[in-house]
Amino acid sequence: MHSSTPPSLSAEAGFDAAVDPQASAALADVIATARRRAARDGDRQIDTAHLLHSLLESDSGTWELLDGGGSQIGKLLGYLVQRSIGYGLRWQSTVEDSGAVPAVSDQPGAVPGWSPSAQAALELAARRAERLGRARTEGVDLFAGVVADPECRGAEVLRRAGVDVEELAARLGVADGA
Repeated sequence: MHSSTPPSLSAEAGFDAAVDPQASAALADVIATARRRAARDGDRQIDTAHLLHSLLESDSGTWELLDGGGSQIGKLLGYLVQRSIGYGLRWQSTVEDSGAVPAVSDQPGAVPGWSPSAQAALELAARRAERLGRARTEGVDLFAGVVADPECRGAEVLRRAGVDVEELAARLGVADGA
């Protein structure tokens, strides 16, 4: 039976309110989906590729930011699906660390923790929403957080699909990582 109740920001939904207590319900769902995907794939940490995959699946605002439209989105989802089944980009079960921030340890209870790059993207998303005067952090803010780190896995996937990550970061106002 399908519930019409909006997703909860509870631990059962896989969302850690400490990450961003101001996340919109849609963004909380994206984060919960990324957490479930990492756990299902046996990954030790939720990385920026998990976040990107979840954003592309459910956030139309992210799609609108990509210049190549359907062809880029198709390539992006293809890379991400290949990764989740063990083909393509070989990251499964490894820790993402672009070197931008110190490593984050795994969370207890076999729940994947955040990679340093994913944590930085989430933090940047919250700062961006606040800077723009919004009460809630949205998917576009998280997408901006992902593209702000040109060395993260999410940015690598975007580049492989033909996205100009640096130009996208400039359009989103995060070219300097702010």
